[in-house]
Amino acid sequence: MPLSEIASFHLSYLQVIDEQGNVDQQLEPALEPAQLVDLYRAMVLARESDQRMLNLQRQGRLGTFPPCIGQEATVVGAAYAMRPADWLVPAYRELGARLLRGESLLNTLLYYNGYEEGSNYPIERRILPTQVILGSQVPHAVGLAYALRYRGEQEAAVVCFNGDGATSQGDFHEALNFAGVWRAPVVFIVQNNGWAISVPRSTQSRSETLAQKAVAYGFPGVQVDGNDVLAVYRATSEALDRARAGEGPTLIEAVTYRLMMHTTADDPKKYRAQQEEQEAWKRDPIPRFRGYLERKGIWDEEQQQGLVARLKREIDDAVKRMESIGRVKPDAPFDHVYGTPCEEVEAQRAALLEDLELEARDG
Repeated sequence: MPLSEIASFHLSYLQVIDEQGNVDQQLEPALEPAQLVDLYRAMVLARESDQRMLNLQRQGRLGTFPPCIGQEATVVGAAYAMRPADWLVPAYRELGARLLRGESLLNTLLYYNGYEEGSNYPIERRILPTQVILGSQVPHAVGLAYALRYRGEQEAAVVCFNGDGATSQGDFHEALNFAGVWRAPVVFIVQNNGWAISVPRSTQSRSETLAQKAVAYGFPGVQVDGNDVLAVYRATSEALDRARAGEGPTLIEAVTYRLMMHTTADDPKKYRAQQEEQEAWKRDPIPRFRGYLERKGIWDEEQQQGLVARLKREIDDAVKRMESIGRVKPDAPFDHVYGTPCEEVEAQRAALLEDLELEARDG
């Protein structure tokens, strides 16, 4: 018998603003000028915060952290499409989304300086803690989405972020499979920045796109220009509408670029060509969106300078508050290993304190 086609699929690519700031008016979201400025402010806040944190880390005043410079459009555009009742399930490069959802920069600074208080998220913000283990948050997002539907929260959905590297993890595929079967109200956003630490996208998967991985699990996938904040906003808004209407999940592949290091413990010069980085800077999402705002007549240099000055004052205040907190006691990590005292843990605590006392005595 001859072979016959039993299935086919297609994928769409979405871009609203091109690299010169020109807009496709047919795709342009219906956002008011004040909303557009809110979007831009959130992107600039993420950038300024990252740059200050990078300086702090290099000065020994902050621990290792992953800069999100270059990916602000993806995280801010998606978060802006969310409603207060929605849940944000981040990985570790979503600073702009967390700040936009109401997390304080102080929380972030505490977290990256090793303070457990940095993981204290107010429940009303509906933000799960930062997740460093690749892909492990994706099943959590699906379970959370299923729980929302089970509890009758029909107007709520989940937005889950992960990087391109996480799509190579089993957790990612298991979660997408269940999301498809359950028609869970969840939107998966894959930040395809081209590199899983030092592993290029070309060696991770033979799939032409990452968006098409949704097809195997029975729901739509779309690829967007991840440096175009309006494209990400539009795609996420439409995906959330589908989720709330009971139509199930969507996978959004946001094609972007990590302009800095994977974390401050990483040296991208060892695996990335300088020319590649220089070309990527030309696609920086913040100047692109600023050009769009200027063409609409709602932004200028005076407003830019005023915004940056205000944000720097906010960041300065957060840094001062973080550094005013006294040092924690050295044996604090032992306090919460178990809910009740454990003889072995207490012996380890005593050994640490004894070593510290000897070091202090010996100078």
